[in-house]
Amino acid sequence: MATLLALANATSATITGSNWMASLDASVPLSRLSIPGTHNSGALYEPLAGTAKCQDLSIADQLNAGVRFLDIRCRHLTNRFVIHHGSVYQNLDFDDVLRTVIGFLNSNPTEGVILSIKQEYTAQDNTRAFEATFDWYVARNPGKWLLAAGIPTVEQARGKIVLFRRFSASSTPKGIDASSWPDDAAFTRGLLQVQDCYNVSRNDTKWTCITNLFQESAGGSAGRLCVNFTSGVLRGYFGIPDIPTVANDINARLESYLSAGVMGRSGVVVMDFANARRCALVYLNNGFPTNGIRKTINAPGGSVSGPPPGALGR
Repeated sequence: MATLLALANATSATITGSNWMASLDASVPLSRLSIPGTHNSGALYEPLAGTAKCQDLSIADQLNAGVRFLDIRCRHLTNRFVIHHGSVYQNLDFDDVLRTVIGFLNSNPTEGVILSIKQEYTAQDNTRAFEATFDWYVARNPGKWLLAAGIPTVEQARGKIVLFRRFSASSTPKGIDASSWPDDAAFTRGLLQVQDCYNVSRNDTKWTCITNLFQESAGGSAGRLCVNFTSGVLRGYFGIPDIPTVANDINARLESYLSAGVMGRSGVVVMDFANARRCALVYLNNGFPTNGIRKTINAPGGSVSGPPPGALGR
């Protein structure tokens, strides 16, 4: 924290998780930003402790904490989408997700939300393809969606749901194409550079994967969106998943790493059990047009403050 606090001066400004994009330069592409995200954003329920739950905060609370990348897993059931983590229904439908996201954007029009949509579990009792059902949802609120294939600027994203498409499409453009996604891998495809090594044998190995992409994000192509999954799972006896053993360790390392004053682009940091403090530490890596004005970010667990790190917001 010493680095973040060192240059603070007497003049201060405050941003919150609900409005942190407001001060950004409108012309900056999202690929140049540091963006808090959540893995399996709707996964708050599990039949057995440690096996399916990935978040403590509701989607509404995630957005208010600063999350701007939501990872939504949709089971296609009776021509509707219901939210699953694997076989586990999360007591949530896609309508609930959209209602929450659109409500947030209407209340905070300076913000934009990247919505990753992936088909999950088995499809059942449908008379149309997954893509056709997605199109049906879009047609109900067409003005809220940004479906261009390129990486949008902050201005283009404001007030919009930016589609990050992890399903195949016959009609394009239909959002940022993330349909080619090698399983359990780090890879570069088109406009994307991704680290999603989720089967974890050792937390040290996973942490190396994470920091490798952080380093590449800081100095890599400004036109490529870096998406860094800090989430993962250990497999215990009989293959039973253990999510918290990875998340508790990695989140502590992540907070320490970001608190040390890492400067430059972090890309999209996709977390399990995200909280407002870690989200703030991510979006603090963006520059703001403050001309040296100190920024104070209010978050549970203590405020995080410091000078604008870099020139992204200028």
